[in-house]
Order: sequence, then structure tokens, then C-alpha cells
Amino acid sequence: MEKFPRTVVGGISVPRLICGTNWFLGYSHTTGAKSNFIQEYMTEEKITEIILTFLKYDIDAVMAPPNELLVKCIKKAQDKSGKKVIYICTPWKTEEVYWAKENGATFCFPHQCVTDALIDRREKKIRDIEEWTKLIRQAGMIPGLSTHMPEAIIYADKDNIDVESYIQMYNVIGFLCQVETDWISKIISEAKKPVMTIKPLAAGRLTPHSGLPFVWTTIRDIDMVTIGCLTPSEAEEDIELSLSILENRKSNIELQKTRSKKSLE
Repeated sequence: MEKFPRTVVGGISVPRLICGTNWFLGYSHTTGAKSNFIQEYMTEEKITEIILTFLKYDIDAVMAPPNELLVKCIKKAQDKSGKKVIYICTPWKTEEVYWAKENGATFCFPHQCVTDALIDRREKKIRDIEEWTKLIRQAGMIPGLSTHMPEAIIYADKDNIDVESYIQMYNVIGFLCQVETDWISKIISEAKKPVMTIKPLAAGRLTPHSGLPFVWTTIRDIDMVTIGCLTPSEAEEDIELSLSILENRKSNIELQKTRSKKSLE
């Protein structure tokens, strides 16, 4: 089985592809009905199987908020595979920092709703963020920042804030991005620390063939892509397509077939 390329974040080896969890937990970014469907469809067994699919390629990092169900699935996947999962936890309350540590998180990145609420554009600072980073270090985890505002990366770098990486929105159509993608690309390329990009397929608005080539070819070798999947086969396709892009080869993915494409065969 081909192993996925890796980078280093805060002294820890991390796969350049990270397992996202919005499709596990019901955050569709589409409609309430779609979110409800995800929550009803997903089970502990289904989530565990998807994580195991990633682990086959040594993609051993999962990004998620504090969530008891997810922790159970991570533990099951670890037991079945014999591989340790790197948990990148994104809390939004300070008490969740200790929860993250108790539940095996290696990285702790205050969620966007924390980080971006502290950003002062006039003073070009992230106010009081040190309270979080110190708490995370004291708890024995590696701090980073999750943000939707590209200013967070610039201000954190400028002030040498004690973080080892950034989570940043990035996709070809600019979904949930606050400025044009060429600006975000510039900020990522100039960041002092590795960047974990999220929403590469714009929460299902893009096909993998359209969304993944953009992110993989416009980030650095030290940066990462986070992707969520609904099934193990979907994970297999996203992993194979990602590998083919990084290796500059044609992918082995079978095209979907419909009646309207019969004339193309």
C-alpha cells in the first residue's frame, strides 16, 4: 500500500492529507436537512471504517472538535489497525483544552469562533490569544490557530505568537474565504509555519477532480489538506486522486457512468 507524503508540525511528523470530520458529525454547510441526514446516516462503525481507510495509507491525523463519539471511533480504529492516530482538536471553550488532553489530542487549535473574535484589525493584533496558547502548552499539547480570517496568520507571524501551525479556509471557488483565493495563496506561501488548509471541495460544492488539483498545486510541500468523506470508497478516491496529483500522473479512479454518457464510450 502506497504511503502518503508527510510534513513536520511542531516537531511531529504529520501526513499532508488530514481526515476531516464535518461529514462525520453533521456539519454540512448546506441545509439543516442535509446536516440531519449526515447525523442519521453516520454510525460509530461507519466512521471507524473511514478512519481505517485513511490509516491504510498512513494518513494518521484526524481534525475535529471535542466529541465523545469521535474519540470512541479513533480508539476503535487504533485498536484495529495498531496505529496511533494524531488528534488535532479544535475547542471553543477553555475547559475543552483539558478535555482534549484527557482524550489523547496531540494538537490543540482554538476554533475559528475563538481566534477570529480576538482579531483587532485596527491594531493588527490577536488580543489575549496568549491565554489560550499558554494553557495549551501547560496541558502538554502543541498549540496552533484555526481561522477563517487570513489576517490571523499575518498577525500571529508578526508578533511571534507561540503556535506551530494554522488552519485556514482554502478552495478554488473561495467558499467561506474572506478575500480572493490569490490573496490567500500568497498568505499561505509566506506563512512562517505550516498551514493546514480546509474545505478543499467547498463542503461538497466541488468535485474532487475540480477541487483537489487547485489546492495541491498551490500550497507548499510543508502544507496540508484536510478533507472529509462520507464513505470508505470516497476516501479511497480522494486519496488516490491526491497521490496522482502529487506524483504528476494519471489517477486510477474509475469515472462515474450515467445514461447521458453512453455516447462517449
